[in-house]
Amino acid sequence: MEYPMLKSIIEGLLFLAGDEGLSVKQIAEIVEQRNELVSDALEEMKEDFISQQRGLQIIQIAGSYQLATHQEHAMYFERLAYSPSRATLSQAALETLSIVAYRQPITRVEIEEIRGVKSERAIHTLVNKDLIEEKGRAEAIGRPILYGTTKAFLDHFGLAALKDLPEPSLFENKDNLEEETQMLFDRLDGRQLTFDDVKD
Repeated sequence: MEYPMLKSIIEGLLFLAGDEGLSVKQIAEIVEQRNELVSDALEEMKEDFISQQRGLQIIQIAGSYQLATHQEHAMYFERLAYSPSRATLSQAALETLSIVAYRQPITRVEIEEIRGVKSERAIHTLVNKDLIEEKGRAEAIGRPILYGTTKAFLDHFGLAALKDLPEPSLFENKDNLEEETQMLFDRLDGRQLTFDDVKD
């Protein structure tokens, strides 16, 4: 494998891994290369991102590498989160929120197994809107983050507790997930969730 291709693949893997990150060993196993080569590639990529003034950086946390934004850009990300054009939740975010509400605590991988598609963006949206939060780490390889709903979720939908959610027939048929998700939110007064609602 050519070195530039290796770095390109590693960047894609880090993107897909999201906030769970990947260790050198995990990456090496996936790309079938020596640990030392992968480690060298990661260090070179970190320098590349800095020298090229990229919008992302490669950071290392607890032995795992992950892509992250720059802290000095935070004000722009806040503008995006508060943007009126992004105030409503997408269908993907609604589906993800429903899954978390009924299956919490739950990992990103488990959410994606239920939805059948990547859910990292939807999870980030829900975390940014204070509807779900980290509830701990699963006792599994890589100790993935466990997500659960917040008090803001209960407040918005007028629920005293999670036991007040509609009957959890939601996940009996994955093919009907979209329809059943809509039924859930219709039963919760059918309100379209906006960031202003949550903020208030």
